[in-house]
Amino acid sequence: MLRAWLCLRRGHPSGQSDRLAGVRDNGNDLWFSQRHKTFGGNIQFLSAPDGTPLWVSDVEPGSTPDITAARLHLLPALYKAAAEGLPTLADKGYLGAGIGILVPARRPKGQSEQALHPDTRTRNSLIRGIRALGERAAAELKQRWRALWHVTLSPSRIGDIARAALVLNVIWK
Repeated sequence: MLRAWLCLRRGHPSGQSDRLAGVRDNGNDLWFSQRHKTFGGNIQFLSAPDGTPLWVSDVEPGSTPDITAARLHLLPALYKAAAEGLPTLADKGYLGAGIGILVPARRPKGQSEQALHPDTRTRNSLIRGIRALGERAAAELKQRWRALWHVTLSPSRIGDIARAALVLNVIWK
């Protein structure tokens, strides 16, 4: 059985000189990530269980939460796969993603991981361990193709650059 999972944090900084204009409701720039304190884009990433990168999404502004970007680009296809028995592993940023998306359980607020039931801690450990291969694939893609680090084009082109890096990575191997 083939397995797949979501595995990309945010895309890294793009140039500020030619960013697309856009402002959120709170007045912040669309392409500014409060979490990372920098400008950038959010790209969703899918890899096979062996860590082979399979797919990257179009870019969303850096202020877009992971779950929102996944709902736009990835989750509809994964729901169909989940209905056929194909699980997807994801990090805690995808809590509430829906059918077939397995995420680690959160620890109780203000308590340590030890407060979780041993079965839950074991499940979390297994999910994180398997996801590590996918995270490694994302890191390899970002490290090998440094063009993904400093995009000075329009941020809307980040998705195109990431897809090109994905193709080149397959050829590289």
